[in-house]
Amino acid sequence: MAKPLLFVMNFSDVTRGDIAIVGGKNASLGEMIGALGEKGIRVPPGFATTSDAFRAYLAANDLNDRIDAALEKLATGKATLHQTGEATRSLILGGKWPKDIETAIGDHYRALCETAGKTNVAVAVRSSATAEDLPDASFAGQQETFLNITGKDALMVACKRCYASLFTDRAISYRQMQGFAHQKVALSVGIQQMVQADTGGSGVMFSIDTESGFPDAVLINAAWGLGENVVQGAVDPDEYQVFKPFLDTPKLIPILEKRIGAKKIKMIYGRDGMPRNVPTSKAERREFVLNDAEILSLARQAKIIETHYGQPMDIEWARDGSTGTLYIVQARPETVQSNADIGALKSYTVKDPGKVILTGMSVGDAAVAGQVSIIENAADIDRFVDGSVLVTSTTDPDWVPIMKRAAAIVTDHGGRTSHAAIVSRELGLPAVVGCGNATHVLHDEQDITVSCAGGEEGVITSGISEITVSEEELHILPTTKTKVMLNLANPSAALRWWRLPVEGVGLARMEFVINSAVRVHPMALAHFDKITDPAQRQAIEDLTTGYDSKPAYFVDRLARGLSRIAAFCYPKPVIVRMSDFKTNEYAELLGGRSFEPNEENPMIGFRGASRYYSAAYSDGFALECQAIARLRTEMGFDNVIVMIPFCRTPEEADRVLAVMAEHNLVRGRDKLQIYVMCEIPSNVVRAAEFATRFDGFSIGSNDLTQLTLGIDRDSGELASLFREDDPAVLWMIETVIKEAHKAGSKVGFCGQAPSNDPTFARVLVDYGIDSISVTPDSFIKVLRNVAKAEKINS
Repeated sequence: MAKPLLFVMNFSDVTRGDIAIVGGKNASLGEMIGALGEKGIRVPPGFATTSDAFRAYLAANDLNDRIDAALEKLATGKATLHQTGEATRSLILGGKWPKDIETAIGDHYRALCETAGKTNVAVAVRSSATAEDLPDASFAGQQETFLNITGKDALMVACKRCYASLFTDRAISYRQMQGFAHQKVALSVGIQQMVQADTGGSGVMFSIDTESGFPDAVLINAAWGLGENVVQGAVDPDEYQVFKPFLDTPKLIPILEKRIGAKKIKMIYGRDGMPRNVPTSKAERREFVLNDAEILSLARQAKIIETHYGQPMDIEWARDGSTGTLYIVQARPETVQSNADIGALKSYTVKDPGKVILTGMSVGDAAVAGQVSIIENAADIDRFVDGSVLVTSTTDPDWVPIMKRAAAIVTDHGGRTSHAAIVSRELGLPAVVGCGNATHVLHDEQDITVSCAGGEEGVITSGISEITVSEEELHILPTTKTKVMLNLANPSAALRWWRLPVEGVGLARMEFVINSAVRVHPMALAHFDKITDPAQRQAIEDLTTGYDSKPAYFVDRLARGLSRIAAFCYPKPVIVRMSDFKTNEYAELLGGRSFEPNEENPMIGFRGASRYYSAAYSDGFALECQAIARLRTEMGFDNVIVMIPFCRTPEEADRVLAVMAEHNLVRGRDKLQIYVMCEIPSNVVRAAEFATRFDGFSIGSNDLTQLTLGIDRDSGELASLFREDDPAVLWMIETVIKEAHKAGSKVGFCGQAPSNDPTFARVLVDYGIDSISVTPDSFIKVLRNVAKAEKINS
């Protein structure tokens, strides 16, 4: 006896094993309602039509043979993609609902209305294809969604339009690209109670870093109003990043990044009940959509969902404007980074790049050179030149046919979870999104280079640059007794190195983070009243908007910038060097000229330790200490070690350590270690005394060489004499290692020499160095040289 057909299922009766019946999207909603509701995952209630209903609809209207005939014309070249899609959709929209299916949908809608206590509850009507959201294909946005549908009649029309959307041009093209047979795919319709996000906010989040594949981060994008703008990339959203391992510790606030987006528009419901875009207010543009508690709540939900499914997830969320409740409205498998080969590391290098034309958010880590092809409207896609760089305002699923023919993609708008970003990753294309004005600045046939190789900021430069690609198999790399670590300065690029078998970070340069993430002189924030230049005052006011105080801006931005470096290799040690700008460099920060003296020789002037206890900078150093304290205690990165640069005498060390203690950075308390740079001959001569005050040394060979040989390291005339392998310099290095080891202190090397000349690492191994820290691009060469040196010495 044949099993009776089932046309509609409540979400509460659906599990993830029902993809063949209700499609991936609806199966996931049902799974979360049934399995994760008790764990705090809120999913709006609803129901789904089944694949039986779809096939019964086609059969009742004699559509199968006619659809097959239309698709056969496309396959044999007798009809275009556009003609085929239009003809097929017309066939479906012209059909009539079988009475039993219409009744089943109507009954479930009435039950949903009764549960909501409304006569006609507003619902979202979403398509869910039975082949979508599979582990190796996202099918993102291929079918249609209709929002704020009220009443049974409007619902039946929306369901029919969902059926027709199985044959949009983009859906037909995508199935061809993925190798799915059209006739084997059915469509379910999900009918879900609307979240009133039009007066709240919404967005997308991934339980994995979308660019690096770093598994311990949650990425959240957020905008005001309905979420379609974020998905389609029509708005530049806020971006937040959270460190997952600390989410189970309630007292910690492990938010690595909070970046405010332009958010110039929001989608709301018009008087006719239909969604439309309106400009946001100035206040909305300058305010974060989510507060810290909401960011952490969403991140925890992402972690719960990921753990349940056992794989990284791509999740859509919405916040009800009246209740403030956060809802999960979709969840699907992430299909790019979770399928990437983590055993290999491919690196791109752009040689001699031209002038920077534009910057935006990078997608991927590749680089491409080519000619520009500007397409501002999907109707003009026939103008696209295959193999060129697609430049457009934003993309939606209609653009997929030309996106897969592009060498790279550049957009005016959108974030890292926009359609352009998701499809670019899936196609393996570099993309720079959210550039702002790419369609105005660039022109057709212009030669450009698009690089996503430098971290989170993608760069478009003029001209065709030479691009080199290297690939390393990480599983065959040797292991060493000597710890090989990284020198890092750019927080935005830190996560990309998580696959390297590093032993931590031997040098994180605070001043680089201040320069990129803060941009304002700390004393200008501590004493804003002393800034008299109107332009500088306004620039500082703009940067610090939204913060309770200007010092709070410095502490927050610096702590978050450093946290990304501390996160990628946690719990391995990360040595953060306190600021080591020279006075002329400090002066270039906003407001800096009001606080910095003019020095004839800043290289050996008012720098490093001498600044920290001086009245001229002590208030700035206090902010640095507060940032480190927040990083270690409030955010949880107790793997951070503090290092003091350019400390001339043990007596000066005592003064600095006393000041740090005043700001709750006490050596030994909460496992805090404090190192000292060895870059002055006095650090070698008095090594035993320094060893009693610090937990370790880190040799900075650039300064040690210039002060040992009396050579300005920036002098072009004396460049040939500046040698880190000079016998006098080598004596200094060997001596401090011996003296430190006698006192029980560790010694690392963070100078540039091994990065420039990996064979230099062998000398350090011979001297008994504990760790060597190098730039990421030279890490593998140095690691191999260290392994060879250790083998020779064994």
